[in-house]
Amino acid sequence: MPRYSTKLKLPFRLGGEYPDSVEVRRSDRKTVSLELRRDGVFFVRAPRKMEDARISAFLKDREAWLRSHLKKQEEQRQNAADENGTPPGKLTGAELRVLAEQARDDLMTRAVRFAPMVGVSFGRVTIRCQKTRWGSCSSEGNLNFNCLLMLAPPEARDYVVIHELCHRLEMNHSPRFWAEVGRVCPDYRAQKRWFKENGGAILNRVFG
Repeated sequence: MPRYSTKLKLPFRLGGEYPDSVEVRRSDRKTVSLELRRDGVFFVRAPRKMEDARISAFLKDREAWLRSHLKKQEEQRQNAADENGTPPGKLTGAELRVLAEQARDDLMTRAVRFAPMVGVSFGRVTIRCQKTRWGSCSSEGNLNFNCLLMLAPPEARDYVVIHELCHRLEMNHSPRFWAEVGRVCPDYRAQKRWFKENGGAILNRVFG
């Protein structure tokens, strides 16, 4: 019997932080397409009555395209690091605006993903370019993130988002707070170490 799902398992593995399934947005359209957002989120647009098997075949045909574009996006985010992990020259205003736009989508997506795991809700998400903070959480539950996070690895961005969401439970850095962070982000110590070793070089691209 034909199936018309709104979520399908990918016919290939992307690895890393990428999901093993894809959202299918069905409508009265006549064609199928694969769309990729700047934050790395991708989905399929398909006709209402296109069978799952045909969409899976379409996805398999688009595997090389998707891998290529995801790799390009990640290279753009990571262009801050040279072989020694030290970022190159100063960022221009135009580059900062691009990073802020990318951060708005990327970090909101991460906050939406991790909030249920932490067990909290949040208010507004604001993106700024800051000299001393990677993120913060207000007593009202509003989140603030540094656009320069887009020059950090995905797992480091995960840690910062989880850290700030955990402040919705504990507005301090007590053992209880770190226990909550570790519950959702078991490798948080490694991510803290990454920022200690590399964060200053990233900040220096603007404030150095």
